[in-house]
Amino acid sequence: MERVYVIPLRKVKDVPRTIRSPRAIRYIKEFIGKHMKAEDIKIDASVNEKVWERGIQKVPPKIKVKAIKDEDGTVAVTLVE
Repeated sequence: MERVYVIPLRKVKDVPRTIRSPRAIRYIKEFIGKHMKAEDIKIDASVNEKVWERGIQKVPPKIKVKAIKDEDGTVAVTLVE
């Protein structure tokens, strides 16, 4: 199964500036886990680089990702260009 999601990261702006990017990565994992109904989620390095692109404080307002679920239930998350 393959799906494309636009994940809003505006809620991450409500936390202190020094923990925004790590919180955004955790939020992406929660979002994909909820929508794809999966426990094991692998985030690609391109998604991580996009979130951390402007540092720990300036998270992008939204991110477009592609989630691919394997037969064994593992979800791979990659960046959509």
